[in-house]
Amino acid sequence: MQVIRHRPTTESAPGTRPGRAPAGVRSVVTIGNFDGVHRGHQALINQCQELASPGDQLAVVTFEPLPQALFRPEDAPARLSTIRQKLQCLAALGVHLTWLLKFDRKFSRLSAHEFVQQVLVNRLAARHVVVGHDFRFGHQRTGDRLLLTSLGEEAGFQVHTVDSFCDHDLRISSTVIRQALAAGDFPLAARLLGRPFRMEGRVVQGQQLGRTLGYPTANLRIRARPSPLQGIFAVFCRVCDGTDGAWLPAVSSLGCRPTVGGEEPLLEVHFFDFDRDLYGKRLEVEFVAKLRDETRFDTVDELMVQMRRDETAAREILATLNQPA
Repeated sequence: MQVIRHRPTTESAPGTRPGRAPAGVRSVVTIGNFDGVHRGHQALINQCQELASPGDQLAVVTFEPLPQALFRPEDAPARLSTIRQKLQCLAALGVHLTWLLKFDRKFSRLSAHEFVQQVLVNRLAARHVVVGHDFRFGHQRTGDRLLLTSLGEEAGFQVHTVDSFCDHDLRISSTVIRQALAAGDFPLAARLLGRPFRMEGRVVQGQQLGRTLGYPTANLRIRARPSPLQGIFAVFCRVCDGTDGAWLPAVSSLGCRPTVGGEEPLLEVHFFDFDRDLYGKRLEVEFVAKLRDETRFDTVDELMVQMRRDETAAREILATLNQPA
């Protein structure tokens, strides 16, 4: 899959690739945030695939950061995926090209007409454009699917609308998935995502306090912020280093470690019966069950007692399950 990072203006930003569709190639395009690439997003891409003719390019136009993070950073939604995860999911769905637009103040002032002309017409040579029923675009969200349809008639592409995608009368959305994760309902989140919820990252140097306490942990910085999760969890984890990538049972903590004066959010993973140097390795963590909220203890001894309880609880839960596929 080709990935283009680009800010649409009348001139290409320095260092970006122009990203025009190859001569004679038309695109079937869908547009959105695609945070989590859940089943609702997948319905948009499936519609694109049904509309595509041989030789068409399946393209996704998406935005980073999310618009809410620019205009209301204090109310920015928790992220379901990193950019890396988003791109991996889109590629797995058969997307040929992802246009990753930097959503900043300059981009937010682009009119609906300018967006259509610069991105959909000039760059992607759109033949079909697929959007959700509540799609809005352009400066101050003045554009809707009706305007897009009108502009498409002028420019030579057709607009198709996909209704909300539901699961047992529950409308699938990133918001509903965030709520499920915050409540520790991982089976519901997995059903709405179409896959288990996972986080990933590279192991970084920590305080090594866990090792001194007999609980060595692999520490991962949280790239997708804010995180939809906080607390202590039973998890499966694997090392993504080109080996067999076996999933191993573990207990994890996601938070700021208030008992030891932590400030930066970290995802800490303690593997059971496993000892290996993991610094610099990329780990993938699949969340299975929430054990409890993060708590500040008065002493390290109290923390140690609770850590032993957490390990016991996690072992019991994971022993009844098969490893992830």
